[in-house]
Amino acid sequence: MSKILKQTFKETEGFEYISPKIAMDEAARCLLCYDAPCSKSCPAGTDPAKFIRSIRFRNVKGAAETIRENNPLGGICARICPYDNFCEKACSATKIEKPIRIGLLQQFAVQQEKAYGMKTLQVDSEKKNKSIACVGAGPASLTVASELARNGYDVTIFEKESKAGGMLTYGIAPVRLPQDVIDYDIEQIKNLGVKFIFDTKVQKEDLKDFDAVFIGTGLCGENLPDIEGTNLQGSYSAVKFLKEFRKSNSYFVKDKNVIIIGGGDVAIDCAVTANVYGAKDVRIVYRRTLEEAPGQMREFLHAFERGISLTTNMAPVAVKGNGKVESVEFEGFRNKADKMVISADVVVFATGQTSEIKETGLVKDENINEKGLIKVEDSKISENFFAAGDAVHGAKTVVEAVKAGKEAAQKIMNYLNGRK
Repeated sequence: MSKILKQTFKETEGFEYISPKIAMDEAARCLLCYDAPCSKSCPAGTDPAKFIRSIRFRNVKGAAETIRENNPLGGICARICPYDNFCEKACSATKIEKPIRIGLLQQFAVQQEKAYGMKTLQVDSEKKNKSIACVGAGPASLTVASELARNGYDVTIFEKESKAGGMLTYGIAPVRLPQDVIDYDIEQIKNLGVKFIFDTKVQKEDLKDFDAVFIGTGLCGENLPDIEGTNLQGSYSAVKFLKEFRKSNSYFVKDKNVIIIGGGDVAIDCAVTANVYGAKDVRIVYRRTLEEAPGQMREFLHAFERGISLTTNMAPVAVKGNGKVESVEFEGFRNKADKMVISADVVVFATGQTSEIKETGLVKDENINEKGLIKVEDSKISENFFAAGDAVHGAKTVVEAVKAGKEAAQKIMNYLNGRK
């Protein structure tokens, strides 16, 4: 059975080799809890207890099947899920020493799945004579499409960009989530028969022949502060900044002074990306204290280890320059008398994203709240229109989008089958 554990593995950008010895040793630490708290704490229901047990007893294919069937974006979540807030936080082993490294074991199982070309995600129901459109190719839509396709439904995803993934592809730093990891998970969904139509801003008229429609447009709009100079060359929203790297793998920050405004994980992603791609100096500036920052502490520590600095309690009041960014002016967030000017060539505003659903014309104004998010009742907008994910709940984690997508898919199937 040990032959299942591949001893040689072609290293790619995202799938670095994790040895079977490391995985076996880590899985052997599992306490094999009867009523495992780690599985209860996974929003997507990936069931870590089950796949860890499979790895422990060298059933790697079983582990990959558990992950993939419960979470179609299992490879992606293995890289970016905040385990320390979910399954690892709940792990019983923390009462003895440290939690089981669930993320590493999930990454190992998906690595083996890819290395052996395992077919773990398959259509397991007869073909239904129903078609569903998904608008947007982000994590919620991808999950809905996967669940419906596995149950025999015909699914088409419309995406305005040239690649699938939504914020996975265009809003997360490539150094944190390599593109081939995203592409691999999406390929598993394509293999279920899901059709993708790219470079298309879908209109409501385009959706009239579908039996049901899912809106999963996420949050992709800019949220720039109302200050002078945000339109200067060298000023970016976080989404545009990260998209620049995804599209061209550009070294446009090389030897530049870069300022990142914000205190969340996206701000840290932008800072680390700029650092990796050769920026001369990278500084994060956050308006509150480090303790109040929403970013994960482990991500901040990683940034500090790379020489990225952090300035707190300062908020931007103007971006200065003659056609292009030359400096950024700050004042104290709590004490307006505090002033600071930092020279910069590039400034990135990682201050959140907004919904663009209103501009699409797919949802009536009465179904959009004051924050620009879609109002739903039990995942439903109207008779055959459904929505979930960030477009409904605001910015959440990918694993929470998977959970929302699974729930929405069940609601859609109930509707198509005439069940309440």
